[in-house]
Amino acid sequence: MTREERERLIERYAKGPDEVATALAGFPAGQLSAHPLPGKWSAAEIVHHLSDSESISGTRLRRLIAEEHPVIYGYNQDDYAHLLRYNDREIAPALENFRTVRLVTTQLLRTLTDADWQRRGWHSETGLYTADTWLGIYAAHAHNHAAQIRRLREALVGAK
Repeated sequence: MTREERERLIERYAKGPDEVATALAGFPAGQLSAHPLPGKWSAAEIVHHLSDSESISGTRLRRLIAEEHPVIYGYNQDDYAHLLRYNDREIAPALENFRTVRLVTTQLLRTLTDADWQRRGWHSETGLYTADTWLGIYAAHAHNHAAQIRRLREALVGAK
């Protein structure tokens, strides 16, 4: 990946929390835990997922930079959503955590050297894992979930 491509993805990554906040604006009151789309997470579940995922992904990046050939473990996001009771918890602290961890990680990304970007780890589910791999995934992650929140909002508003 070129330096310019990385910079573009870092900027996209940095804008993720604002994208999620925009998607949540105007969400129907009291409907954050609703499941208007069968088999899909609620808005509350998405927000808690983003918070937990951001914490995990931030640790993944730090391990890639600070450890020699780290193993990056996958996890079952649906188990997290269910067992950590995503739909039963207030989202404000999760949103704050998501925003804060992403801000601190963005600061780190902007300091990485070419050598840092070349460091390698191994993901337990997908194999070779680098900071470039990481950035490609997480630059889009929040934007994809913001789109899901917008679809949920549209389904709820259209159902009335």
